[in-house]
Amino acid sequence: MVNMSGFSFRSLAFMFFIVFLVWSASFDTCIARRGKHWRQSRSNPASLAKKKGKSHRNSHHQHHTGVPKPKAPPHKAPAFPPPAPKEKAPKPSPPQKGSTTFNVLDFGAKGNGKSDDTKAFQAAWAAACKVAASTMIVPAEYAFLVGPISFSGPYCQADIVFQLDGTIIAPSNANAWGRGLFQWLEFTKLVGITIQGKGTIDGSGSVWWQDYPFEDPIDSESELIIPLNNTVQQRPPMPIRNELNGKMPSMKPTALRFYGSFNVTVTGITIQNSPQCHLKFDNCVGVAVHDMRVSSPGDSPNTDGIHLQNSKDVLIHSTDLACGDDCVSIQTGCTNVYIHNVNCGPGHGISIGGLGKDNTKACVSNITVRDIVMHGTMTGVRVKTWQGGSGSVQGVLFSNIQVSEVQLPIVIDQFYCDKSKCKNQTSAVALSGITYENIRGTYTVKPVHFACSDALPCMDVSLTTIQLKPLKEQYHLYDPFCWQTFGELNTPTMPPISCLQIGKPSGNHPQRDYDAC
Repeated sequence: MVNMSGFSFRSLAFMFFIVFLVWSASFDTCIARRGKHWRQSRSNPASLAKKKGKSHRNSHHQHHTGVPKPKAPPHKAPAFPPPAPKEKAPKPSPPQKGSTTFNVLDFGAKGNGKSDDTKAFQAAWAAACKVAASTMIVPAEYAFLVGPISFSGPYCQADIVFQLDGTIIAPSNANAWGRGLFQWLEFTKLVGITIQGKGTIDGSGSVWWQDYPFEDPIDSESELIIPLNNTVQQRPPMPIRNELNGKMPSMKPTALRFYGSFNVTVTGITIQNSPQCHLKFDNCVGVAVHDMRVSSPGDSPNTDGIHLQNSKDVLIHSTDLACGDDCVSIQTGCTNVYIHNVNCGPGHGISIGGLGKDNTKACVSNITVRDIVMHGTMTGVRVKTWQGGSGSVQGVLFSNIQVSEVQLPIVIDQFYCDKSKCKNQTSAVALSGITYENIRGTYTVKPVHFACSDALPCMDVSLTTIQLKPLKEQYHLYDPFCWQTFGELNTPTMPPISCLQIGKPSGNHPQRDYDAC
């Protein structure tokens, strides 16, 4: 029994040992397979193919030793394209720091032509003002209602661009203007300011013109135009005023004005229906206006196209100007002005003056106007001064002017008066060195009207190649007229201008000290 028991115990122990070995082998195999699966679920298949054996061993070892698991490799972008963005565009947000473009829409402008966008324009300008060579954008296909506003320096950075591709509309409600203002959109004390684009500035002028009182200034030359059988109505009626808006202020604003600025450029845009002057430059140096357009009816009162005052180094070219007053008006303090390739009409031609109003001193010099086409204007090229003024106009060239159905193509008027009666005075602005050459076309009232001062006759007036033919339509026709005008005829003229006095005046007419400029 004892021997049997011993055998049985040893045999049983041996059997348990064999079972333990088999179980251990199965457990290791399970752990190894488990480690392989774990690595595959977190690794890129391509990298796993290269490191299969090493990854398997590291996984098995870490499981048994308790060493922390390594971080999973970085996630790589999927091979397929990301989903398409939603069609709805996000709301505009203010420009990020470092931006050089400032769209008025990003500052809250609605652009529906009804909401007041003045504050949005102010905010956009305030941002653009701080960045050199920045661009303020007024986008196309929007109409912005903007009240009187000043885009001003002098602390703005240089070379700002005002990109105008949409439309800016002036308020037609009298409440927006208070007692009246001299300008609507004003740019002051800037360096290198450019307004460009394909957009429009609309002054909503008709609501001002319909309140046009008879005491408003009237062009003096209109007195020279006498209709045949009263067939022409001198004061066409204006549209009936909208009484809900009330009467507009008597002070009418200029649509776009630049003051005290250097290197100013205006190009591409259209300015239309201004209450008064369309585009004005005052105390500016270095002005370029080209490839732009002014458009207002010929009977809109006092709506000059471009008005220059106290400005020098001015270039105007490749521009179409249609308005109810002077296409270009050159006032006191202007020098080095060059105007060429301009279409003018309707309007009152291109004028220097009126100068010397209210006994003031006026100085204008070095003016060139050439390669101009005028159609249906009241006057062509003109110099106009008031009695009682002082100062001088000298160094003026009018060259290659084509006129068509112009009432008074060539005018000097030193008795200019825009009201019913003016006081006779002996002092005058001195005129000298005025040249007219190659002026051709048709006139409907009088070809030449020279009315110079008795005290200071016009001197050195030169005429070359003047060919003007009468076109009898609605007005009485007159012969050329000259008074106290001295100079020379370099070629025969048509019609003959025999009234011009050749040479210099016989009397002594020295320029006084306070006339010198």
